[in-house]
Amino acid sequence: MGNSLQNVSFASNGSTAHGYLVVPDGGRGPGVVVIQEWWGLTSHIADVANRLAAEGFVALAPDLFGGTTTHDADEAGKLMQQLPVDQAAGDLGGAVDYLLANDAVTSSTVGVVGFCMGGGFVLVLAAQQGDKIGAAVPFYGVLGEDYPSFAKLSAPLLGHFGEQDEMQSPEQVRQLAATIEKQTGQRPDFLPGWARLLQRREPAGHLRPGAGRQGMGRHRGLPSRAARGAPARLGCAAASDIAGSDIDAEVGSNLAGEGLVHQ
Repeated sequence: MGNSLQNVSFASNGSTAHGYLVVPDGGRGPGVVVIQEWWGLTSHIADVANRLAAEGFVALAPDLFGGTTTHDADEAGKLMQQLPVDQAAGDLGGAVDYLLANDAVTSSTVGVVGFCMGGGFVLVLAAQQGDKIGAAVPFYGVLGEDYPSFAKLSAPLLGHFGEQDEMQSPEQVRQLAATIEKQTGQRPDFLPGWARLLQRREPAGHLRPGAGRQGMGRHRGLPSRAARGAPARLGCAAASDIAGSDIDAEVGSNLAGEGLVHQ
């Protein structure tokens, strides 16, 4: 099945993968991989990439479902379960190599940001690609199977998780953080307080009523380097949770402004 958003092909897994590539108006910039939710390579993910490009990034969103998209949660769950982690990791690794070899990319590493299922693959990609990844920003981290070893993970990691999420509980997030710290010697910045919402697009910067605003305020008080650039409005938890997903200057702060993507 084709996807009209596909506009680039790149070598991956001994074959060819496809995705959506957007270059900033200036023609060059740091590279960032944008990893889809379980809905597929949708117009929303393309919009995320577009907004990153507007902030000066060369953004590539690989199509992990080979052109398939859905708006049905049951079908999305099946698509995610049917996607082997190794296959997806190979496609994403191909995207990293494509960006690093692209003349438009000015950085010696790439950043990676992902949502829901894509948040889980952010961690997989950062673990498998090691020092090719300059910054990793998952919004939720949902996988259908166990994570691989994090021993090679070296990128600063800023994760966003929900205290009321049914797919990945706070205890699971704490265990994940402890595992990463044990295997890498560095404790990741995992930020709590993002309530799980239903998918709903609203004017940029707005949340659905009662949707975890307390979590937003917590970003401002965190002392870590990554948290200083943490977005007050940036986010898609499991299904475009924070409506409007203002991934613009604040993502730039997370991925580049703090020096996490090396020029």
